[in-house]
Amino acid sequence: MSKHTYDSMEVGDTFEWSRHISAADVQAYADVSGDDNPLHLDPEYAATTPFGQPIVHGAFLLGVVSKVLGRDYPGHGSVAVSLSAKFLRPIPIDSEVRIEVKVAEKIERFGHVRCRITAYNAAGKTALGGEAVVIPPKE
Repeated sequence: MSKHTYDSMEVGDTFEWSRHISAADVQAYADVSGDDNPLHLDPEYAATTPFGQPIVHGAFLLGVVSKVLGRDYPGHGSVAVSLSAKFLRPIPIDSEVRIEVKVAEKIERFGHVRCRITAYNAAGKTALGGEAVVIPPKE
């Protein structure tokens, strides 16, 4: 678990984190959230869609971004003030996702940091793009 404070963060700082998202992960998310859209869970149905296969829920990806912000960068004790994103490409189930957080602005008046967030699919193409405003942890 890392911890980066407002003072230690600089515009341009970048953090990356990757993980494999399995069918079991997506099923667990569906069970907890109640989002059982067959696009995510039914390979036969998903094959009839433009994606051709089951894909990870967009909200699941936002949860992964939230984990990175709260546990890795800025880290333990940070608070998300806002999170916005556009879903640009799918993340197929049973593939790798790479999350990148890049410091875009330090908002001195409030002690907040605005970050660009990007999720990349296994081919390295942008799947999710957006931004987050966070309050970094204190010393």
